[in-house]
Amino acid sequence: MTRWLSSLLPRTLAAQLIITTAVAVILSNFAVAAWFTATHDRLIRAELMDRLVDRAASAAGLLDSIPPSERRRVTTTMSSGPWRFELTRRLPRQAAMTAVEASLAERVRTELPAPGPQGPVTVRILHGMDRATQSPRSGSILHPRRPAARLMRITVPLSGGSGLVTTFLLHADPPWPIAFVYGVLVAVITAAAVAAFAVRRVARPLSRLASAASIVAHGGDAPRLEEEGPEDVRRAAQAFNAMTDQVGRVLESQRQLLSAVGHDLRTPLTAMRISTEFIADDEVRDRIEKNLDELRTLTDAVLSAARGAGWEKRRRIDLAALVESVCADLEEMGLPVSFHPHAAMTVLCRPDEIRRAVRNLLENAVTYGKSAELSLRDEDGMAVVRIDDHGPGIPTDDMERVFEPFVRLEGSRSHETGGAGLGLTLVKTIAEGHGGSITLENRPQGGLSAILRLPREAEAA
Repeated sequence: MTRWLSSLLPRTLAAQLIITTAVAVILSNFAVAAWFTATHDRLIRAELMDRLVDRAASAAGLLDSIPPSERRRVTTTMSSGPWRFELTRRLPRQAAMTAVEASLAERVRTELPAPGPQGPVTVRILHGMDRATQSPRSGSILHPRRPAARLMRITVPLSGGSGLVTTFLLHADPPWPIAFVYGVLVAVITAAAVAAFAVRRVARPLSRLASAASIVAHGGDAPRLEEEGPEDVRRAAQAFNAMTDQVGRVLESQRQLLSAVGHDLRTPLTAMRISTEFIADDEVRDRIEKNLDELRTLTDAVLSAARGAGWEKRRRIDLAALVESVCADLEEMGLPVSFHPHAAMTVLCRPDEIRRAVRNLLENAVTYGKSAELSLRDEDGMAVVRIDDHGPGIPTDDMERVFEPFVRLEGSRSHETGGAGLGLTLVKTIAEGHGGSITLENRPQGGLSAILRLPREAEAA
């Protein structure tokens, strides 16, 4: 249930907070409306009944005190708005009244001046309009087109055998849900506007923080965040800026250290190679030179893997032209590499790193799979480089292990079968540094497929 409700909410913090505020306002208005309806209507009804009883008794007392010839003119003058006063010479027959009507009739009787009416006081509460209330004399007063209205008719006997009929229209108020909807709309719009203003101070800095963290995760240079917003958000931005500064200093120290190590290692290797020229024994000299070549290759591989991604600035290139040139270079060296032509495909990347990764994959395919076939395609905004070989493939259990440093699935460390086991480690570092990935798959018809996926539009430039 919770997961289903979560799926209905928008994904951004600002939208969720605004919707939550709006829902809270709606629920609170429902609660207030229910309480108001339950209490206010009772108070209004009681006050209205008091007014009806007092008005009917006062009008009857007034008419009873003036000559009968003046009564009709007075009743016409008093009739206004929802009130209508009429004289009748035929008093209604005594009929059963409801408990509410009987109670109101008794209250009218007690309000009349002594010695009281010579006859029964009757009260009728009518729902809707009847023909009697739509007379030309009273239609404009009682608004007969309101079918939801209720009428209260009080008949009080007067001296001389006549009676006063007081009719009051209990106007039907608009259904409370309509008024409630209007009020809720105003409250929701106001609350949402205030919430949007408040959320902006929180959501915008958090969104920038998330974007900056994503850039760092994809190997880009983290931008400095503005330290603004509430205290907690401002402290998060300060911590992120401090972290990126520290990471930058560490990486710069690592670059300097690796450059120094590379220089210091190459110098003695060069001196040792020169010294081997003075060795008279050809067999010994060849063995030492072979070991020095292997050591130089290992040193270069370790330095390349340690550097990883991020040394080169990103720029927009044609990936199809880049991989085609890599294949052409290897073909010129006599390696069995083929490329399926593809239209231009623009990618934002570090070209030298991508070139190194593609070359490593092609050389692995040729070394272990006899030949390499490279194809390129666009897949949901990702540039996919696929390299197929015709070798024995890799056991499923070793698919992830081959990306670990110095892992090789065969025991030989000769130049014919491989180097130090850092090629795929370097490829994975480069791919993830660009926000992409590298996967290996055994082909059903035999051989292995290496699939390099790179985002065409990287999150960091």
